[in-house]
Amino acid sequence: MSRFLPLIFACMLLLALPTVVSAQDKGAKRPNIVWITSEDHGPHLGCYGDTFARTPNLDKLAKKGMIFTRAWSNAPVCAPARTTIISGLYPPSTGSEHMRSMARLPGNMKMFVHYLRQLGYYCSNRIKEDYNLEKTGAVWDDSSKSGHWKNRKPGQPFFAVFNSVKSHESQIRNPKVKVVSDPSKVRVPAYHPDTPEVRHDWTRYYDMIALVDADAGEILRELEAAGLLEDTIVFYFADHGSGMPRNKRTPLNSGLHVPMIVHFPEAWKHLRPPGYMAGGRSDQLVGFVDLAPTVLSIAGMQPPDWMQGRAFAGAHLGKANEFLHGFRGRMDERYDLQRSVTDGRYVYLRNYMPHLPAGQHVDYMFQTKTTQVWKTLFDQGKLNAEQSLFWRAPREAEELYDLTTDPDEVKNLARSPAHRAILEKLRKAQQEHAVRIRDVGLLPEDEMHRRSGKRTPYEMGHDDKAYPIVGILAAAERASSLGAEDPAALHGGLRGDDSAIRYWSALGVLMRGKVAVQAETDRLRLLLKDESPSVRIVAAEALGHFGNRPDLDAGLKVLLDLGHPQKNSIYNSLAALNALDRLGEKARPALESLRSWPTDGTPANHRANPGIGRLLAKIKKQLQ
Repeated sequence: MSRFLPLIFACMLLLALPTVVSAQDKGAKRPNIVWITSEDHGPHLGCYGDTFARTPNLDKLAKKGMIFTRAWSNAPVCAPARTTIISGLYPPSTGSEHMRSMARLPGNMKMFVHYLRQLGYYCSNRIKEDYNLEKTGAVWDDSSKSGHWKNRKPGQPFFAVFNSVKSHESQIRNPKVKVVSDPSKVRVPAYHPDTPEVRHDWTRYYDMIALVDADAGEILRELEAAGLLEDTIVFYFADHGSGMPRNKRTPLNSGLHVPMIVHFPEAWKHLRPPGYMAGGRSDQLVGFVDLAPTVLSIAGMQPPDWMQGRAFAGAHLGKANEFLHGFRGRMDERYDLQRSVTDGRYVYLRNYMPHLPAGQHVDYMFQTKTTQVWKTLFDQGKLNAEQSLFWRAPREAEELYDLTTDPDEVKNLARSPAHRAILEKLRKAQQEHAVRIRDVGLLPEDEMHRRSGKRTPYEMGHDDKAYPIVGILAAAERASSLGAEDPAALHGGLRGDDSAIRYWSALGVLMRGKVAVQAETDRLRLLLKDESPSVRIVAAEALGHFGNRPDLDAGLKVLLDLGHPQKNSIYNSLAALNALDRLGEKARPALESLRSWPTDGTPANHRANPGIGRLLAKIKKQLQ
């Protein structure tokens, strides 16, 4: 055993390298860095050419600095987006892609603020965190309503984040606030119906951005009054696209494209991004996964090799991005699996659950008037084809949009022969990205945590024996393609040794409907007793939809067994309740049991817990 000790110690040293900061590094002069952030809005600013916007402070900052025209948040909702920022990792690689989930990082990886503090920075955050990753050790010096650079030691460099909540989705529907701008002049995108309610919500959204602009102006004036503006690098960005439906929660450009303005004063011009000029615009592709390595690069530190983003400014520039990648997992109580990629002009979207509509009933989204009116008009058959896309199922497995001719992303070019080459290019980019980052989001949420055991999802995902991603990705692609050539492969996958292969194969059978389910009924019945709860849930839903009455009864029993929120993992409970909800009237025999269920899962403090009560309430209401 002793002969392995030198190797063990060497490995331990390598793992520790990213956290090592020399005394010389600690003593170096460093720029102050301020992030001014806001919530739930896209690049609807005057400096981006939006004539309806009222954003004088940010427009002024853009004239002094530079805007990025192709910045993506990577995730179209706050918690996964902020998780991307704080880690420098794609959440699908760390098991943290799902809204209000919680995962751990391997011990050698730290949130980037940890490294700034090692470099001597005072780090404050006012105030939003909302990470889907556990915070290990001390991250911020101060993350509170009073977080501010003023609380640092004299002469200490600072990294300070100021977040405005005034543009959050919830404020669109705030009944206490009157609309200021003229709704008749607001632009309604092609995917929304042009109704008074929709115009009101879009106008209110622009009014909120004006409030965010005022908050940004206050921070900038405070820096100037303190004599710090010319020694401070300033970033402004929003956490994802607008809070309007089909923007927020959707990993298309409309949900991922964010404003990003940077100002590097003369004192730090050697750290500027390539092509920087006052009042300039950069078309380079930047994503939130790039922010952590960029800030470390600006501070003078080589970003750790494990970070998946690349620095676009500072002393340690990375290679320019050829593509940007987006993702969607569970949004509150609803599961979906989408991956997207852009080269700046085209956007490719891969739907791995195309049997579900894009507009699944997420309770929080349905509190907005636009959502309610839009869905009602769809149900009444009063929408055109472009306005109906959000609600229709099944969806196309692949979507492709040309932002130069179709900025609203409503004309799917995936079947266009003229665009075949770009489709294949972006499809390949997505598949290679999934393998490169070891995308554990291809596993059902419960399965991911079960496989991880005492390890982190990242560690499990990088163990090919525990997670043979190439085969699992192929199974997911095959299942969700809905192609006529797939039944034989699905037949074999139902008998596969890996539970994820069985899961995707069963889901592929469910997606293909009655004929496919009836052809595999005997096997699906056996899968009701599969070792994997996720496989059992899919088999139960398939038999519930398309089997005979005994099959329905057997399926409902499985879903009730796995759906009880205090007898199962919260992930199994959410998945089983979703299946019961989709069964609609066929789930009526389960109603009596559901009436007695608690509305809280276990553990009670899990961030996804509210979804249990929302699903139960919806199911019971529709079955009353």
